[in-house]
Amino acid sequence: MLYHIFEYLNQKYNITGAGLFQYITFRSGAAIILSLIISMVFGGRIINALRRRQVGETVRDLGLEGQKSKEGTPTMGGLIILMAILIPCILFAKLNNVYILLMLFTTVWLGLIGFADDYIKVFKKNKDGLSGKTKVFGQVMLGLIVAITMLTSKDVVIRMPLNEAESGGYEVVKIYSTVVPKVNQESRIIQMAYVKSTLTNIPFYKGNNFDYKYLVTFLGDNADIGLYLLFILVSVFIVTAVSNAANLTDGIDGLAAGTSAIIGATLGVLAYVSSNTIIADYLNIVYIPDSGELVVYAACFLGACIGFLWHNSFPARVFMGDTGSLMIGGVIAVLAILIRKELMIPILCGIFLVENLSVVLQVSWFKYTKKKYGEGRRIFLMSPLHHHYQKLGMHESKIVTRFWIVGIMLAVFSIITLKIR
Repeated sequence: MLYHIFEYLNQKYNITGAGLFQYITFRSGAAIILSLIISMVFGGRIINALRRRQVGETVRDLGLEGQKSKEGTPTMGGLIILMAILIPCILFAKLNNVYILLMLFTTVWLGLIGFADDYIKVFKKNKDGLSGKTKVFGQVMLGLIVAITMLTSKDVVIRMPLNEAESGGYEVVKIYSTVVPKVNQESRIIQMAYVKSTLTNIPFYKGNNFDYKYLVTFLGDNADIGLYLLFILVSVFIVTAVSNAANLTDGIDGLAAGTSAIIGATLGVLAYVSSNTIIADYLNIVYIPDSGELVVYAACFLGACIGFLWHNSFPARVFMGDTGSLMIGGVIAVLAILIRKELMIPILCGIFLVENLSVVLQVSWFKYTKKKYGEGRRIFLMSPLHHHYQKLGMHESKIVTRFWIVGIMLAVFSIITLKIR
């Protein structure tokens, strides 16, 4: 909103300082500051309002140390994260940008699903909340909408040389000429094209790029239909998996928010390099026109998560509930898909992946051994994985700190994979 206002003022009246809003770095910095202020200052008021309305957490007895002390702690704190993302994003981002519109839709959509789940648990006194099928349906619909928009919108394109676009059979949306400088040689003009493509970045692969269409060439004349279906299935799977994994990770104070902040910051860096033509060419990654606005959104997300930690760090004054956990996982998934870094998720979101796998392995092994031996056996003392360490007697603050350290290592490794081929 402010971008459009100051752009108008700058063009019409040439007001000093109005041109600052043209710079993504300025708007991203301002977005982080405002997001932190909202989550830290107004978050306290939201917590007090939740406490007055007795919106408290009902804790199941899992035999964990300090668990009973969390009884009655206000939940639905994801409202703080929602507010701290949406307000700065609406103020500082370009609201006519397709990527921002998709991220705002994702935030509100999953926020509403999570809110409905928490509302049923807290006010309807139904500990099961929304049915699992309903939540998964909502996640599937989101993945479907994101995938179809990316496949059909003329605003979602990538750049490549025109000769590559024509030889690769890509749909060309726009053609332009650019000057390529050469060291000790005369510069030359080449034609570039904005094209519709399912090209994405993949770690450890020669050229660092991979196109989903390579997987459906065997379909012949039906390859286009197969490509659409494949991309939709991949998008739906990623959104559903990461959203639920973030929900599972939200089990001890500060773990989900801190881990998500690390991932969000990394995705912001990746969004910036993918939207900068010079850096994208140097790293040999997909250049995505107009995706720089996602840096502003990532800044809002980062500020919201860090600001929420002000209240959620041990001992937590508030829990995010499904209002926050379902939303932050979905946001991470969609943001990664939009900047075409979704195949890096197993590395970048390694904490989420391990937490999710620990539950899958625990349940699968228990059922298998119960069927084979007559009694269920466990791999971990308790799942998700963070509860296993609690059962070992490790304090939750130490668990969270060590998980954050691993998350930072994975984030750094994700970035350097851009140069590992």
